[in-house]
Amino acid sequence: MPRLAHKTTKTQPRKLPTQPRAQETVEAIVAATKRVLVRYGYEKTTTNKIAEVAGVSIGSLYQYFPSKESIITALIDRHMATMLEVLASTYAASTETSTIAESVRSVIHAAFAAHRVNPKLHRVLIEQMQRMDAADRLDGFEEQAQQLVEAFLSNHAHQIRRKNVKLAARAALLAVRGTTLWTVLRAPDQLEDLEFIDEISDMITRYLVA
Repeated sequence: MPRLAHKTTKTQPRKLPTQPRAQETVEAIVAATKRVLVRYGYEKTTTNKIAEVAGVSIGSLYQYFPSKESIITALIDRHMATMLEVLASTYAASTETSTIAESVRSVIHAAFAAHRVNPKLHRVLIEQMQRMDAADRLDGFEEQAQQLVEAFLSNHAHQIRRKNVKLAARAALLAVRGTTLWTVLRAPDQLEDLEFIDEISDMITRYLVA
């Protein structure tokens, strides 16, 4: 599917807040954008609506963000950072004495839990990643996620039978990402289905140890 890039739309923040009051303003704008996107959808979301919900003037919004796409880009960055934090924290909590099944289950349950926080928002963000020119951001996220999963598998090398850790990490990461994306977009109710999540965990575990 071809990527629909908005070449003439500025997607980068205009400036970063440095003072506490400015940071509060940016946080209010970002929080308002989440609510507006979920309520109205991408097409009907405007900077005027965002400013109104945030309780700031449109001029204040434009001090930091040149367009609604730039705010959505910030949301996408935060979403991907959250996913990386989930991987990193779960990896840090795992030990060499944990079984691979326990560790995989912890990672996948944590990933699904992160998507359950605001599934409607996640769906909009995923759709906009395809609409906007987010290739560089996605590449950066994939590289960091790959490194974390490789480290995770290396930590459990004595429990897995896959010889090529890099390839195994890539396959497992793509399988989990594809499943979570499909669930968010097509079957969001299954984000709450623990039996379904356990099935995904079992599938990945069997791939790693078979």
